[in-house]
Amino acid sequence: MAGPDTVTITESNFEQVVLQADQPVLVDFWAEWCGPCKAIGPAIDELATEYKGRAVIGKVNVDENQGLGSQCEVSAIPTLLIYKGGQVRERIVGLRAKKELATVLDRILG
Repeated sequence: MAGPDTVTITESNFEQVVLQADQPVLVDFWAEWCGPCKAIGPAIDELATEYKGRAVIGKVNVDENQGLGSQCEVSAIPTLLIYKGGQVRERIVGLRAKKELATVLDRILG
């Protein structure tokens, strides 16, 4: 379901991929059964390609990684968390336009 530049994030690689990253990381918490998650998916994959080398864009399947959803306080999906320096800098809940997500990423990339 992920594009070629989109990273699959799991409980086993979360610390390395997200918390220890030297670039900002956008994490999309989603599920197969979630309509809005499927709707935002292509935009996430496009951002992964467009921001390659500047930011990491990844997806967490909450059904397969329930502990991670709880750990990150995800109560609704889609939820997008943008990390920088191992800390959440932005939390976006619900379906958003790709342009809005790019604006937030650009601001965090500063």
